[in-house]
Amino acid sequence: VQLQASGGGLVQIGGSLRLSCVASGLTISTMSWFRQAPGKEREFVAAIRRNGGHTYYADSAKGRFTVSIDNPRNAMSLQMNSLKPEDTAVYYCAHSRVVLSGIRDPSNYPTWGQGTLVTVSS
Repeated sequence: VQLQASGGGLVQIGGSLRLSCVASGLTISTMSWFRQAPGKEREFVAAIRRNGGHTYYADSAKGRFTVSIDNPRNAMSLQMNSLKPEDTAVYYCAHSRVVLSGIRDPSNYPTWGQGTLVTVSS
């Protein structure tokens, strides 16, 4: 069971990046993106349930980020637009077979990717 995150990099303020998280050894159920900036706690960014396609966003991500599932690739993506310096962080993807409540709580996710660094700079 493995999650492989990619797509991070250095981008200017207002730019865009697309993160990807490919799952192997499992079939996607509920997947989420979290991020952790230096000196801060890990925080929820976005989530998607494969069954029904329901999506959830942190207030900081609403209107700028879009989470989606690529079924043929068994992968999840995060399209990030209008990036701000405060979006700078290591972004982690996470998976859980069942998250009935607390979808924003990282303790509900047993499987994590290795993280990909996003740096937004002027």
